[in-house]
Amino acid sequence: MPETITSSTQVVLFDHDGTLIDSEQTHLQLWQEVMQAHDVTLTEAFYTQTMAGIPVNQNAVDLVHYFQLDVPAETLANAKHAKTRAFLSEQAFPLMPYAIEAVTACIEAGYTVGIVTGGSGLSVTRTLETYDLGKWITTVVAVEDVDNSKPAPDCYLRAASHLNVSPDACVAVEDTQHGMQSALNAGMRCAVIPTPHAATHDFSQATSRYQNLQEWVANELGR
Repeated sequence: MPETITSSTQVVLFDHDGTLIDSEQTHLQLWQEVMQAHDVTLTEAFYTQTMAGIPVNQNAVDLVHYFQLDVPAETLANAKHAKTRAFLSEQAFPLMPYAIEAVTACIEAGYTVGIVTGGSGLSVTRTLETYDLGKWITTVVAVEDVDNSKPAPDCYLRAASHLNVSPDACVAVEDTQHGMQSALNAGMRCAVIPTPHAATHDFSQATSRYQNLQEWVANELGR
């Protein structure tokens, strides 16, 4: 298996939802609540196949189209954003196993670390504050920071530009096909660590693939 980190690597950019935080099941539940108000039963299978790893605004567009709803996509997106803010006002999302160890291993190996997410900046802020990760994260690019989110390359290119490095000096760690494609479109190498919600995604273009963060750290950083 080819390694993602090479001798030219300076920066490791982690995705947030599904990579550093265990949030997908909560996002599914919140979307189910939103759709129940429109008499739609949203199944986990549909979420996994169609919605996981895609920003909320595009999720809303897809839901209106698929279920032929007579409601603006913006209405669904606003409802989901409101439910997410309410959740985050009470707690942060739980971390994925080995998330802190993965970040600190990168720091100890001399790499700059950032977070690039198709989710909200608020969610990242809550993670950094709750788990004391802010001292290790040099840049954050969230969905609000770009015109075109994943799978467009904009968010990863913005992170590289902010850190004043070329894209080929960065590697990404992602859990979905859309996230992987965003990093690859930006000219970065990408390791994927799929969650169950991304099990059906096509990861054939990934630079490398691992079962979990601990395996990635062991293989890429030798720890």
